[in-house]
Amino acid sequence: MSEIRMTAELRTDYDAEVTGLPAERWGEAAFKVGQEEIVLEVSVEKNVIVAVMAGEDAVWKGTLEGLKMLLRGEISGR
Repeated sequence: MSEIRMTAELRTDYDAEVTGLPAERWGEAAFKVGQEEIVLEVSVEKNVIVAVMAGEDAVWKGTLEGLKMLLRGEISGR
C-alpha cells in the first residue's frame, strides 16, 4: 500500500463536510460556478507544487513558497 503524504478536507456553508481524504501524490478541488470552473491542485512530489486555475486561460502554477510570495505581493503573476 502507498504512503499517505497529505490529506484533504472540503467544507461548505450547508454543513457538508468531507475530511481525511488521503493522497499519496496529488489532490484537486474543483468548483463549478455557472459555466466557469475554478480548480485548486496540490502536488507533493519533491517540492509542494500548487496550481490555481480559473477557466482555461487564467492559470498560476508554482511552489508553495512561490504562492506565499505571490499572495504577500512580493512577486507578480504573469
